Amino acid sequence: MIQVKNLSTRYARNAPEVLHDVSFGLGEGEIGILLGPNGSGKSTLIQCLLGQMKRAEGEILIGGKPVMEMRTSDRARLLAYVPQTPSFAPSTVYDAVMLGRLPYFAFAPTKEDQDIVETVLVEMSLEHLATRNVLELSGGERQRVAIARALAQQSRILLFDEPTSNLDISAETTIAEMVKALAKKKGLTVLLSMHDINLALGIGDRFLFLKDGHLVSDGDAESVNEKTIESVFGIHAKRVYVEDKTLFIYGGNGDES
Repeated sequence: MIQVKNLSTRYARNAPEVLHDVSFGLGEGEIGILLGPNGSGKSTLIQCLLGQMKRAEGEILIGGKPVMEMRTSDRARLLAYVPQTPSFAPSTVYDAVMLGRLPYFAFAPTKEDQDIVETVLVEMSLEHLATRNVLELSGGERQRVAIARALAQQSRILLFDEPTSNLDISAETTIAEMVKALAKKKGLTVLLSMHDINLALGIGDRFLFLKDGHLVSDGDAESVNEKTIESVFGIHAKRVYVEDKTLFIYGGNGDES
């Protein structure tokens, strides 16, 4: 579904590159996790996939089609995007989610559009909030509305830019589990940028580590190890096992036994 080949980009003609020769692919139904420190290029990579980086060089194929050659409306049917801090105008939750159907209707939503929105509200456990003003919701609830709006697009690919970074632990876990469950149920291709490696291990199939715009590791959960974490984040990491679950703890000088 997603193929990136030799991708490099910069923000201005004479500016330094912020992504350097990045190549990877994600198949149908795969959940990929972008990991790396701030400034490593995670958000820039997502903007390239959205066709918003005009100085991108290389090849980006979405569903086999070059993303930069697509019309905006066509991209919206293939790709749905949830930013780190979603913005909403004053409206009901129902109307906010209905915005995800805009690529499909010209003047007014059809019965099919209404049915899709109602289904998505149930899937995201938002049906009881349908008539609430979205601006009055908690951060976790607003993030669920943003995901519902993306799901309403019925795109086969979902892109998330740090969707849990501003949430408390409970909301963060809930959002991550919902994203995984829906992606697997619907066979969606998902790419998320995250900071929490332990949370990422619970939902991801593929893990892509970025550092200074370079893709330094790309693999399954077994590829996530102390050496890669230390190299990318510059901090000692130790793998532990809790009830057959792999976790990493951080800190110290690396001399612990």
